[in-house]
Parts: sequence; structure tokens; C-alpha cells
Amino acid sequence: MVMMGAEKRWLFTLFIAALLSLLLLLLLTSLSTFTSPKPFPSTIHHGSHYPPSFAYFITGNTNDGDRILRLLLAVYHPRNRYLLHLSAESADEERRRLVSQLKSVPAIRVFGNVDVVGKSDRVTYMGASKIAITLRAAAILLRLDGGWNWFVTLSAQDYPLVTQDGFCLLLSDLSHVFSSVSRDLNFIDHTSDLGWKESQRFHPIVVDPGLYLARRSQIFHATEKRKTPDAFKVFTGSPWVILSRSFLEYCILGWDNLPRTLLMYFTNAVLSEEGYFHSLICNSPEFMNTTVNSDLRYMIWDNPPKMEPHFLNISDFNQMIESGAAFARQFRKGDPVLDMVDEKILKRGRNQAVPGAWCSGRKRWWMDPCSQWGDVNVMKPGFQAKKFEETITGLVDDWNSQLNQCK
Repeated sequence: MVMMGAEKRWLFTLFIAALLSLLLLLLLTSLSTFTSPKPFPSTIHHGSHYPPSFAYFITGNTNDGDRILRLLLAVYHPRNRYLLHLSAESADEERRRLVSQLKSVPAIRVFGNVDVVGKSDRVTYMGASKIAITLRAAAILLRLDGGWNWFVTLSAQDYPLVTQDGFCLLLSDLSHVFSSVSRDLNFIDHTSDLGWKESQRFHPIVVDPGLYLARRSQIFHATEKRKTPDAFKVFTGSPWVILSRSFLEYCILGWDNLPRTLLMYFTNAVLSEEGYFHSLICNSPEFMNTTVNSDLRYMIWDNPPKMEPHFLNISDFNQMIESGAAFARQFRKGDPVLDMVDEKILKRGRNQAVPGAWCSGRKRWWMDPCSQWGDVNVMKPGFQAKKFEETITGLVDDWNSQLNQCK
């Protein structure tokens, strides 16, 4: 009996040692995958024969660093360019932590296509400082990268409903969603029917202290009001835009004076981000016929609408899928519906980028498939791209008919 007990203990010890050896081997394999990515990035090609590229400007407030990182990984692709902006009120430690987290992602570290604004600008809610940081971001991205085609604005409260591969390609024949139409198109929700906004947004004269004060404050209202301009037509719409590179170059370089004239006017308007780009593009003869009347976002509003849309949750998941939108807003931090989007639509693992055709690593619980990569110019959309295709097809049909352009 004593010998049998000793033999069992010996077998048990041998089993534990073998198990630990196996776990150690798996751990070393995983560490090797994360710390030793492909030494040289795949060559990125731009042009009409290749998929389009996007420049993302992602903004967040204090304590939004983790949300920005999650959103970045959900929209990441080596072909794109990214600029992240934490508000000036955010602690320097949070900004440094975000930079450190970016360096831990193999693809971001090697492709070097993500930057963080080091000296952030102050942003006043309802003021013109939001336009100021957006124009600054566009100028930075134009200088950093000469290859991107569209500029996309996102906040930490947004999330994608389609993979980046699907954002560019159709599921049916892998032809380009965006490159099947002109890459000079601008996706911007707009209207000249101002309604109540005329008296509440454009007649009041306001001053944004974020443009000149070092401390955060609310906008100041002047006692006088002004008439609606007659030198140009005012348009309004969603502040969330997808703008072409050519239009952004016009905004920044401004070979005529219209961009600066409208910037001066909207500096003193309430929520100028809901009118500046819309009015500029629709008053410019060169760009007024490039507008697609949509921001490609899924949102739920009250009727009449309040200042912000509803927070989305699990009960909204099916409607989000059926919407065919590229993005949705707004979400509370860590809401379970984001995990559903990751699992069912994006197929994204925790703290990992969304897998695409460029990710060549094996998909295992201990391995990030995007820690190794192949040709980043090849794309393979997911199932949700079909819904997005239907949306784009309808919008392009409207654009061709010119029914919803700058009216």
C-alpha cells in the first residue's frame, strides 16, 4: 500500500511537471509573437488601383485614454493614418500612458501610423474651439501623410459597425465601395432649412474663451444679435463628417478667401461645428457638387432632438446592424453592447486590432493574429459590409440625381 501511494505521487508529480512545461512553451510562443513582429512593414501603395486610405482624428476628454485606445484598435489598419487628441484638461500622465500603450501594439510600433497630440488645445462645448482643433488636425495629417483620401472625425463615444476592410470593399465582388465613386466626394449631413437653429444658433453672438483663456470656461453671450448673412447661404447639419483630402486642402490652404471669411463668421456662432464645413462646401462652386448628404452614423434622437443623441445599449444592437451605417454613437464607457459589436461584427479580441486580410498570424487565444502581417493592400470584408454596400449604393444614387446636394 505504501509503494502504491508513492507511485501515485510520482505519477502526479510527473503530470504536473509536464503540464507546467506545456504552459511555459505556450507562454514563450505567445511572447515571441508579441515581441518579434515582422521586422519590416509591408509596402503601402496608394493610387486609383489600390484601396483608399483614411485619416482619422479621434478626440477624447479627461479619463478617455482607454476608450480612445479601444476605438483606435477597432478602426485600425496599416494603410490609414491616425491622430489622437486628449483634451487639455487631461493629465500629462494619462497622455504618456496612452503613448506607452500604443508602443505595445506590434503593428502600430512598426508601421508608425499613429500620433498623439502632445500639446492639446482647449475645447469649449458649443464654441468655435472645436473647429480650431479639427482644422489643426487636418493640417497635421496633410503634412504627415500624402496618401490618405478621406478625413474622418470620431470621438471616444463612437464605435465602428463595419471592419476597415469592409469600409473599403464590397462583399459581393471585392470592388471598392469608395473608389467606385469619386474620391473627391464629401460625406456630410447638411441642409439650408435652418428652422429654430436660425434664431438660436446663428443670430446670437458668442465668444469662445477656449480660444484665448488658459482655464476652461463656458461661452460668453453678447447682448446684441445679428441678422442671417446675405453674402453667403448658411447651412447646418451633423458635426461628424467624412471629408475628402481635396476639400481639406482647400480649407487649410484657401486659394480664395471664402474659407477665412466663413471661419471669421462662425467663430462667433453657437456650435459652429454644425455649420462651418457645411456652409463652406455648399458656397464653394468647386465643391458644392461633391456632397453626399449623410454622416454615415447611426444615432437615435428624441423628437424634437435634444443636444445629444441617446446612449446606445444592447437593446439597440439589431437596429444598429440593420442600419448599414459605418459608425454609431454614443456609447457609455465599457457598455456591454461594445463587446457584442467586437464579437459579432468586428471579430476583435481584447486589446487587439480588428483582424483583416493584412493579419497573417494564427487566431488563437494566446496569439494576436495582427502581430504578424502580409500584404496590407489586400482586403477582405466581413458580412456586415453587405449592409454598408446597400447604404452607399443608395447615397450614391441620390448624389447622381443631385436631389440632396446643398439644398
